[in-house]
Amino acid sequence: MAILAAVLVSVIAIRNDRPIGGWSTAVLFLALFVATELSVIRFDVRRQTFMLTLVEIPLLLGLFFLSPLIFVATRVAASILIHLKRRAQPVKSAFNVALIALAASAASLVVVSFAKPTTTSAVGDATAPRTWLVLAAAVLTTVLISLGGVVGIITLVQGSIPPTQLVSIAVPGMLMAAVNTSIALVVLLTLQASWWALVVIAALLAFSILAYRNYAQSLRQHRTLSEIYDLTRAISDTPHDGTLPDTLLGRIRQLMQAEYATLWLPAQGRHPEVLLSARTDDKGLLDVAGAPDELRRRALESGETVAVGAQLGGDQLFNDMREIGLKDAIVVPLRAGSAVIGTLEVASRLGDNFHFTVADVRLLEAVAAHAAVAVENNRLVDRLRFDAYHDVLTGLPNRRRIVQSLDEAVRVRTHGEVVAILMFDIDGLRDVNDSLGHAAGDRLVAEVGSRLRATAPPAALVGRLGGGDEFVVTLRAANAESAIALAQKLRKQLQDPMTIGTLTLDVDAAVGIALHPEHGSEPAMLLQRADVATHAAKSVANGVQLFDPALESRSVRRLGLAGDLRRALDNGDLEIYFQPKVSLRDRRLVGVECLARWDHPTHGSVAPEDFVAVAEHTGQLGRLTEAVLREGLRRARQWVDAGRPLSVAVNLSPRTLHDHEFASTVDNLLQHYGVAADRLTLEITEDGMVDGIDRHLPTLRHLFDLGVRLSVDDFGTGYSSLSYLRRLPVHEVKVDRSFVQGMATDPGDLAIVRAVVDISRHFGLDVVAEGVESELTLELLDEIGCDIGQGFLFSRPLPYERLEAWLGAQTDAEPTPGGEVRRLRAVG
Repeated sequence: MAILAAVLVSVIAIRNDRPIGGWSTAVLFLALFVATELSVIRFDVRRQTFMLTLVEIPLLLGLFFLSPLIFVATRVAASILIHLKRRAQPVKSAFNVALIALAASAASLVVVSFAKPTTTSAVGDATAPRTWLVLAAAVLTTVLISLGGVVGIITLVQGSIPPTQLVSIAVPGMLMAAVNTSIALVVLLTLQASWWALVVIAALLAFSILAYRNYAQSLRQHRTLSEIYDLTRAISDTPHDGTLPDTLLGRIRQLMQAEYATLWLPAQGRHPEVLLSARTDDKGLLDVAGAPDELRRRALESGETVAVGAQLGGDQLFNDMREIGLKDAIVVPLRAGSAVIGTLEVASRLGDNFHFTVADVRLLEAVAAHAAVAVENNRLVDRLRFDAYHDVLTGLPNRRRIVQSLDEAVRVRTHGEVVAILMFDIDGLRDVNDSLGHAAGDRLVAEVGSRLRATAPPAALVGRLGGGDEFVVTLRAANAESAIALAQKLRKQLQDPMTIGTLTLDVDAAVGIALHPEHGSEPAMLLQRADVATHAAKSVANGVQLFDPALESRSVRRLGLAGDLRRALDNGDLEIYFQPKVSLRDRRLVGVECLARWDHPTHGSVAPEDFVAVAEHTGQLGRLTEAVLREGLRRARQWVDAGRPLSVAVNLSPRTLHDHEFASTVDNLLQHYGVAADRLTLEITEDGMVDGIDRHLPTLRHLFDLGVRLSVDDFGTGYSSLSYLRRLPVHEVKVDRSFVQGMATDPGDLAIVRAVVDISRHFGLDVVAEGVESELTLELLDEIGCDIGQGFLFSRPLPYERLEAWLGAQTDAEPTPGGEVRRLRAVG
């Protein structure tokens, strides 16, 4: 609006001050030059930003209405006023003023040299094409001189400019100058035609300014959201390999157009202090700070954003920053819950004429909220990665790491070597647990692990299988005899008395040995055959047994169990148990998990993992899964008919996802029982879903499209799914019970559960905690924002009749528009 007023006043004055070179006209042109130089218009085209001023318009009009001397003096005076207002550096101001004076003088020289003066103008007839060309050439001369001066000083200071970059600088400037020149000629011709044309020009200019303001505001909002989304996606896609600060700071520096972007994390636990900055024109990160330490200290102590600058206010710190060459700075605390874990900072907005604003403060605070989650998760991922491959009690590699190590050893084995697997089964551990308690048993297990690690060769891998009494030592050996000798040596070391508290215990172990390539090539097969040898070792005198094919008598039992499982499926002898799932926010019963149970007439209760494994290896997995689905959906239909709908969850084996017809089977069952798809949740273990993800995705997406809810079970036992979670079409994650059960006493487990909840919420997923067995665990889960709980605190898995009794005894009915809801009366 200031430009509009200046144009109107100046033109009116020019109409009334026709003598060339009038000083009143010069004063008005001075105001017009200052107004147009200070008013910068931004246009964003795709990802390019173009800065436009309208200075060519008063420039052309000034060349027509002012004498050369007054024109140059007015132009230079306006430049001096602008640089004084902007408080630019003296050297830079002097250069710019000199460059403008040169450009104005050259433009006046063009006009004097080529114009044809008339009685009313020293330039010529405003309606003559020759006059237009002279004025346009004069304006073009100023643009070329300004461009040449800028390019020259950049080349002198920073070196030559690449041709492509030179074109990207010159072409937009030339095009904008041409547009402004055309507009100025139209204004000049309009003035010559009629004074009343000013009304039309003023209206057009006013509407243009209003339209630009609306456009600019909308575009800024869209661009800000787009840049925040791109930054968040870049952070999510960054692998947990230490490159997060590079991605984070580089993006933030570009987003905020700052000279410095700094991440500061104080020392915490085993993590050292981190102070890294991305700076303009520097490759990589620097271990320097952008903002002064005082700003960082204030942000850390107050937990609030600290911003200092010309448009942000501030106190003495503003003057202190200017003394060290900083214009402004914003320091935002990074929060993990209620704790401040560090700061995210930007300093010195690029460009002499630009400063950080309140909008920039809000933008950086929004970015910091995402960055804090990424930084905290990046710190926790080390713990997640370690826990994924190591046993919690002993710190030894677990089954997953052992399998990985075996696979590597098999690949690099040289000719003449064998890869030996020594499996140790510790005798008497159950007796120690029963008589002295699990704490003593844990100390015994830890001592066994320490002795094996201390005695085994440096190149050997010592690990613990599962959470029981089985340990494994893997290494490359010369032959079977050397592997047997090592097993005897390690067993003898374990037989030395162990002191547990005030007691001295004698421990023995059975050792089974399997070798590659003699006994197999796959790690799973080698471990299975080492396990067979270990069971056989318990009945031999020296306690050490090398695998022999004759030992695989267990396969006969498996074949027999497979036949019994087929008959059990035919006769409907498998029973389905239901374990309640409870909303932690309002203690409302939201669904049940369906669990298959098999009471064998000869062997008694068969563990689910055993008959599921039999089903997988004998081709009966599909029938088993369908049996559980049918019973679960049948009960879900009954609950809907009774006016108290409940969702049902069914576990899936990863092998089920290999069946491309499985999704169609689920759809048919849903239609048969008339159950809504979102009432069914299918749970797949984290390992099963991630391993072979490309093979599983079509089935998962088909189920997802049907509306079936998908859940990642046992989440937290591996770290690989963190990078794949964004790709998977899932609705919820179930935190593994090993972390949930320990979170009330182990800060590490609590941190892991909190991280899983944060990550899940970042991806918009629900979180189910399994293994809830205490009131304290329940309170902690509720505090960190977990959605649903499942465990013995609420109820053990129950058959249908006992579940109905439990519902009557432990819950109250609460009518809702969607049907009756069951809410727990009390927990515990």
